[in-house]
Amino acid sequence: MPNPVKRHSRTRRNTRRAHDFLKQPSLSLCPQCNEIKMPHRVCPKCGTYKGREINPIEKVS
Repeated sequence: MPNPVKRHSRTRRNTRRAHDFLKQPSLSLCPQCNEIKMPHRVCPKCGTYKGREINPIEKVS
C-alpha cells in the first residue's frame, strides 16, 4: 500500500474539511398559523400549503 511521502499543509487539510460541518436547516413561518416549518412543505400543525388545505388535521376534544 503506498503511503504519502510528504505531509499535507494545514491549509490543504482545512480546505478539504471545509464541507464536513453540519448546517442548521432553514426554517420559515406558516402564513396560516405562524408556526415554524420547513420551507416548501406542508405545515404539520394546520396541514396547509400555499393557502390550500392539503392534509385535514383532526382536532381532538
